[in-house]
Amino acid sequence: MEDFLKQLPKLAKDKNKENKKFFKQLKNKPPKKLDVLMQELHEDEFKRTDCLSCANCCKTTGPLFTDKDVTRIAKFFKMKPQHFIATYLRIDEDNDYVLQTLPCTFLGQDNMCLIYDVRPKACAEFPHTDRRKFQQISHLTIKNVEICPAAYNIVEEMKKRLQ
Repeated sequence: MEDFLKQLPKLAKDKNKENKKFFKQLKNKPPKKLDVLMQELHEDEFKRTDCLSCANCCKTTGPLFTDKDVTRIAKFFKMKPQHFIATYLRIDEDNDYVLQTLPCTFLGQDNMCLIYDVRPKACAEFPHTDRRKFQQISHLTIKNVEICPAAYNIVEEMKKRLQ
């Protein structure tokens, strides 16, 4: 896994132009069974991929925190939402709540999430490859391919099956 993670940014960069072209076509004319295919590819890949041996998403990027996420996680810590925000979050250039620092504050030494049961929705859904109307999030998928080995593999398999 470590070797693949080291190669991933270059692999993703080399595929970037191809992926953008592919996703543009996909957006313009999505196959009828795209959601079914993506569910299948996602499930197959996560039978092979162990996120705990990677955790690159937690080490290199941070999720957006919705107001519901903030309320739920603050309650978990027995904090007021404003205190949770002041302690762990900042507002980014898009006016979204994001972590103050990376890697994620809630990532344990063993790559386990310390707030797994109440983690942000963005974390729970990452890498979003099983999302309905998948073609609508191509910009996000292209970014995720750069940091998530599973997303990279899913996109490569999707291109093989749809081209």
